[in-house]
Amino acid sequence: MFLKCLQSPNFSVYTCLQAYNIHVNGVLHCRVRYSQLLGLHEQIKKEYGNNVVPAFPPKKIFTLTPAEVEQRREQLEKYMQALRQDPLLGASETFNSFLRKAQQETQQIPTEEVQLEVHLSNGQKVTVNILTSDQTEDVLEAVATKLDLPDDLVGYFSLFLIQEGEHGNCTFVRKLQEFELPFVSVTSLHNPDYHIVLRKSYWDSAYDSDVMENRVGLNLLYAQTVSDIERGWILVNKDQHRQLKSLQEKGSKKEFIRLAQTLKYFGYIKFDPCITDFPEKGCHVIVSAGNNELSFHVKLPNNQMKEGSFKVTRMRCWRVTSSVPVANGTANPCSSIKCDVKLELAFEYLMSKDRLQWVTITSPQAIMMSICLQSMVDELMVKKSGGSIKKRRLNGSIHRSNSQQAVKSPPLLTKLSSVSLRGISASNSANDLSGNDFHGNYAFEGIGDDDL
Repeated sequence: MFLKCLQSPNFSVYTCLQAYNIHVNGVLHCRVRYSQLLGLHEQIKKEYGNNVVPAFPPKKIFTLTPAEVEQRREQLEKYMQALRQDPLLGASETFNSFLRKAQQETQQIPTEEVQLEVHLSNGQKVTVNILTSDQTEDVLEAVATKLDLPDDLVGYFSLFLIQEGEHGNCTFVRKLQEFELPFVSVTSLHNPDYHIVLRKSYWDSAYDSDVMENRVGLNLLYAQTVSDIERGWILVNKDQHRQLKSLQEKGSKKEFIRLAQTLKYFGYIKFDPCITDFPEKGCHVIVSAGNNELSFHVKLPNNQMKEGSFKVTRMRCWRVTSSVPVANGTANPCSSIKCDVKLELAFEYLMSKDRLQWVTITSPQAIMMSICLQSMVDELMVKKSGGSIKKRRLNGSIHRSNSQQAVKSPPLLTKLSSVSLRGISASNSANDLSGNDFHGNYAFEGIGDDDL
């Protein structure tokens, strides 16, 4: 049995003049009022019925006391968590369009035609003409059309928000989801170091063969492989480097990729250095995600280096927790743009028969790590069901094949990253801001190492 605990979006609710801020990974996504959330609730209730929709905090006739304000905050927090955790409601267009509209209104960006630069792995840029109100799949489709990427290969790629660092390093912030508007998401950061990048979104290298059959797909995959090698994400020894260079000079892209597929960490995403409590507390670690596992390169307190990996099929559950540092009994306040949130990814792992152990990673990229784990599970479920990750065009928009829609893969993490619902109020106590721990419960029956 394989049990997956889905992290609920990090909804932490703080009030100010009946307004609430929704933060994504500590960055302001949108600001909404109680009446807007109530309107969302009524609309969802009308579409899906009272028996499906979670309870919503009731209206109050009189002015709320501080205790009642805090109670409503907690109730809204639980409501948003329950809503997003539901596979039907959390993935609904009603819910996601609400977040998109609120994002655009909060950032005060009117709907108009604009040009958006999307980066490729080799540093090249693709400029697409879009609307500021276009959602993620609209932009992905525009990029695919500009590149002449066939419709049936669009599902192999996704858009990612990254932050460029020194010496060509980059930090993966998150995979862009359908609840957000890519143009608004990147421009509202007001930082030229943030870019949107097109990258393959699958983990099983067997899918590379499908992509390489197309000229554009081959070029995209080749550019990503070269980039990952240059960044040091893929480990290459001198002999392998010489072989790769020879293939590169010959223009043998397919052979280049096939050789790269045999190398360590091919197709992995490498995260920034962070902290773990495994094998002991306070260890520095470099985490990479790929091949249905999290790979650890750990530096022990005695400076000894160790490597190991944790297979997703042996993880009983995982969760993401968030907190805001507290000083002198008072939490550091969040600004309207950025909030200093500490994130931790913890997973319960089957170390040996009948022995489970929790492993914790403290990293600003904890949500991205969790999204990677979730997408690995989704892909395994699709593969197990005989489905496909391909997409097909239907009435002008992109939809996944029916076989994939039938897979009971909870959409939570692949739909929404870490989200905090925060308000701006001097009355917030330290308890308002710290120690938020979010869980979900989903079971995937009959999935284990033998099955996969």
